[in-house]
Amino acid sequence: MPYIRSTFSVSQPQPHRRPGKPHRRPKKDPVRILAFEALRAVDERDAYANLVLPPLLRKAREGGEFDARDAALATELVYGSLRRQGTYDAILAQCVDRPLREVDPPVLDVLTLGAHQLLGTRIPTHAAVSASVELARVVLGDGRAKFVNAVLRKVAADDLDGWLARIAPDYDEDPEDHLGLVHAHPRWIVSALWDALGGGRAGIEDLLEADNERPEVTLVARPGRATAEELLAAAGERGALPGRWSPYAVRLAEGGEPGALDAVREGRAGVQDEGSQLVALALANAPVEGPDRAWLDGCAGPGGKAALLAALAAGRGAALLASEKQPHRARLVARALEGNPGPYAVITADGTRPAWRPGSFDRVLMDVPCTGLGALRRRPEARWRRRPEDLDGFAPLQRELLRQALAAVRVGGVVGYATCSPHPAETRAVVEDVIKGRGGPAVAVEWVDARPLMPGVPALGDGPDVQLWPHLHGTDAMYLALLRRTG
Repeated sequence: MPYIRSTFSVSQPQPHRRPGKPHRRPKKDPVRILAFEALRAVDERDAYANLVLPPLLRKAREGGEFDARDAALATELVYGSLRRQGTYDAILAQCVDRPLREVDPPVLDVLTLGAHQLLGTRIPTHAAVSASVELARVVLGDGRAKFVNAVLRKVAADDLDGWLARIAPDYDEDPEDHLGLVHAHPRWIVSALWDALGGGRAGIEDLLEADNERPEVTLVARPGRATAEELLAAAGERGALPGRWSPYAVRLAEGGEPGALDAVREGRAGVQDEGSQLVALALANAPVEGPDRAWLDGCAGPGGKAALLAALAAGRGAALLASEKQPHRARLVARALEGNPGPYAVITADGTRPAWRPGSFDRVLMDVPCTGLGALRRRPEARWRRRPEDLDGFAPLQRELLRQALAAVRVGGVVGYATCSPHPAETRAVVEDVIKGRGGPAVAVEWVDARPLMPGVPALGDGPDVQLWPHLHGTDAMYLALLRRTG
């Protein structure tokens, strides 16, 4: 398993000048400088690339420094370096004459960017090394630039397949470690995903590869406010395609800025993974006994599911209460719901300490905080941050949130327990513990088969709960269990 990179900074040294030799100023490369700045933010502030990179790109475009090709290259350098960080660390460790943990983090970021250019892109070797050395001269100084040059020339001695043949154990001897190095996932995550997925080598390799592919941008047309046909027409020149499963989804196959579309700017549509849409739709369409007037999203931030649920509720004359514990995320929820035609409210409240009376709702969604192992395509750095012990940290919260969701729903109403993780400890184990009374009172419920509520979606498993997969469904690995309160 790769070690955790430390997060201290180094001051930029003054270049050493030889007597009588004129000093050449390093060439500034805006694309690689921006990529370096993004990696530094991820390392130093525990930031996420998908939050750090867009404003940096926007500023560069507005300043006239970047065109579309520059933005695409910067994005590839950042995401590619983060996705394969563990593999690149293992390769760099073979090329450095000291333990990798003794290399200053900013130097290591430059080396990782260089390794990705050499091993993960079609940039010519000489250009990749030269550009990385120039970047080092700008952000680190001449002394460290020489070190970067020496290390990257060793990296360039082989291609990625050659390096993997040297550093990865044979599959038959250690399959998890082999797959972890080849597909750039920590060993414990490989093991956990394999347990959740089941099956042989082909399936887990397909899943790990899907985690390393950049996901399409997917939009949702909020019912009653926009249609998928409107979005397809507006984004036609970007290669827009209908969603695979959700009737409200549109995929931007060629990427682009969603905010350029009127419907997105006006809040009538939004960016939302299709798996997230399917979870909200399944809860909304699950049969309930009796009235259907009051819905709750108990962990609503940042607001994607809440906005879709609010639009669906409005079409049926129902009202949505969206609750979020963190104030800044509650503000994002309020922004996402702004303009919804039906009744709704957004509150800042802790779902484990309900601000509502028991039995108040007909439908409740509890999309609980989790390790996020189902969204590694979107947050590639998360795979290197998470540790097995994180599961123990989330477990009590997940169980208590589900208990409170079941208390919030009336008899005959339905609760949806959702999480963006396929890890068994965060999915069915949580549901079974709660309904069987492990750690709390038992709850009288019946499982609702979620599979028919995702019509047309294949490979949903044996039920009654559902696990989506990137390699099978093109979505994040969302989990959903639907429970009807019976007593």
